[in-house]
Amino acid sequence: MIGASGIGKTRLGTEAVRGTEHVMVAGTPGARSIPLAAFAHLLPDTISLHQAAKALRAVRVLVVDDAHLLDDASATLVHHLAVHGRTRLLVLARPDGGAPEAVSRLWTGDLLPRLTLDPLPREAWTRLIEAELGGHVEALTAGRLHRACQGDLRLLRELVDAVRASGRLTREAGPWTWRGPVPVTSRVGELAEATIGDVDAEERETLELLAFGEPLEASVLPEAVLERLEARRLVDVDDRSAARLVHPLHGPVLRARTGRLRADRLRRTDRDLGAALAAECDDLMERSRSGNVRELPAGVGDRLAEEDAGWDEPAMPEFCARRARLARLRGEIRDALSWSREGLRRRADHSACLAELAHAAAYLGDLETARWALGGASASTPARTWLLAAEGDLDGALRSLTEVSVLASHDAFDSYGVFAPHEVPVPHDASTSHDMFASHDVFAPYKVPVPHDAS
Repeated sequence: MIGASGIGKTRLGTEAVRGTEHVMVAGTPGARSIPLAAFAHLLPDTISLHQAAKALRAVRVLVVDDAHLLDDASATLVHHLAVHGRTRLLVLARPDGGAPEAVSRLWTGDLLPRLTLDPLPREAWTRLIEAELGGHVEALTAGRLHRACQGDLRLLRELVDAVRASGRLTREAGPWTWRGPVPVTSRVGELAEATIGDVDAEERETLELLAFGEPLEASVLPEAVLERLEARRLVDVDDRSAARLVHPLHGPVLRARTGRLRADRLRRTDRDLGAALAAECDDLMERSRSGNVRELPAGVGDRLAEEDAGWDEPAMPEFCARRARLARLRGEIRDALSWSREGLRRRADHSACLAELAHAAAYLGDLETARWALGGASASTPARTWLLAAEGDLDGALRSLTEVSVLASHDAFDSYGVFAPHEVPVPHDASTSHDMFASHDVFAPYKVPVPHDAS
């Protein structure tokens, strides 16, 4: 079984052999230079490989945990047992752990079938968190935990415990919500640092620069160091040459473990934050215009929202509205609902946030919230079409499509490009639209495609 650290390999392996007589061995980083270290509890101090194989003939089931950390002699012994087939083997390893050749040849040489364990999808992750907390979890909070832990269930347990202990995980007549900085407890820091591994002084300095200032232009960072960090999947450089940390927890952990004077020197100024936020708003607008709804890497705006910071940044409500719009275009309606509410926390009368809230609430069947939000939104917002649809007034919803006067603007709903092949009546200026979000109720008779979570 191959899977990332913390994904549950050991637990699954333990459950697989429960009730069966078995022997377990494990690799450890500090013992890779000691021959047959993994089998030390089963074999005498001095023994040849042939004698070791004979001594283990009575073992019918052998579980090898952290096989990527085995010393060469132990790896060769495991390979020998697999070749001769007398012992049933369950070998657990990480995909990127630099396993000894004798271990990797277990599956590349077809000696053992390979089962790859993928991280839990976000939906299953959310159900797991809700089962632990005993209630619904806000979409942004669930997404933040999913992104922060990168599929590591051990890290999830430690992080949820740390957030609860900090008092930042709250539930006030609604879903569980987490706003505020990451509580870097010793255990959270230890698990996150383990994913960084050994880095030299130059690499550490570059990671710290990114922790305080990401995203940064790749050109301002030492090229050779950046290449090494990118090769190790610690840093990502996008197609615009912007460099970011790959793991969402590396930033908080590195910031927490940096001295005050150095942190003051590295920290962004308010002007830097404002410029970065403005750039992200422009990028979100361009994505909506072009129909580019690919998943967006978390940036400055996401961090300010998650950490309950940036209250003096006037662009934050607009950022939240555009983030809600992009989530809506992706069919992630609960995310759109959460982003619009986050924007309204910061400015209660923000028209675009109210319009996005109305869209999402009507789509999810929360008509009371949709009506309330429309009361403060622009009179021409196409969200009214959604409310009419949700109320069952299909004729009124179709009429509403022709009455909205702002459809060609970038702030409009712009949904008509997807309706044209289905002969839905549209206004004359709808041809410029790129919005791929369709109403399930109004357009069902026309067989218009809807997002995957439209139910």
